[in-house]
Amino acid sequence: MTTLDDVEPGHTREHRIPGEEGIWVFVLGDMTVFALFFATFMYSRGKNPESFAAAHADLHVALGTTNTVLLLTSSLLVALGVHRVLAGAHHQATRLFAIAMTCGAGFVAVKAVEWGALFRAGKSVASGEYFSYYFVFTGIHLMHVLIGVAILVRMIVLTRRQALTGPQRRLCETGGIFWHMVDLLWVVLFALFYLVR
Repeated sequence: MTTLDDVEPGHTREHRIPGEEGIWVFVLGDMTVFALFFATFMYSRGKNPESFAAAHADLHVALGTTNTVLLLTSSLLVALGVHRVLAGAHHQATRLFAIAMTCGAGFVAVKAVEWGALFRAGKSVASGEYFSYYFVFTGIHLMHVLIGVAILVRMIVLTRRQALTGPQRRLCETGGIFWHMVDLLWVVLFALFYLVR
């Protein structure tokens, strides 16, 4: 099987699985855990629709929407950046990864503002079942975002080098896969908490 070590960037290569194989095991495991979380949330919501609807009214949909736009934009930028890396134009990827990282940092800032407003309104993980789910799920997701931002910083550092080795290009692919997973998880969280009434 052809790997990134065997092929120069920009050259035609055989079809292969992007990134490190281990990232796909991680993604599958992480998505499975979140799927169980989502199923549990929907089950609880089905049992208590009135209390969940009342709690939903306290969320700031505009802030959730802003965060969705930030992450979807960052996901596009990362995809474009990884494409530039694989095409051998890794210096062009640096700016794309930097803007994506800024979007990720913006997500963290908006989430801090949102949580702050909820805390000031007396909402916490102890404020009923809905907010227990909300703070736990969005908190775990926020940890994923912070890890993703750190990975993007690493990708920025790598793409500023004179040349990238096969493993370094594969690392950029792997980082991109992780970031897309983080974005996908948020899209589901956004739908569950901000859109479903």
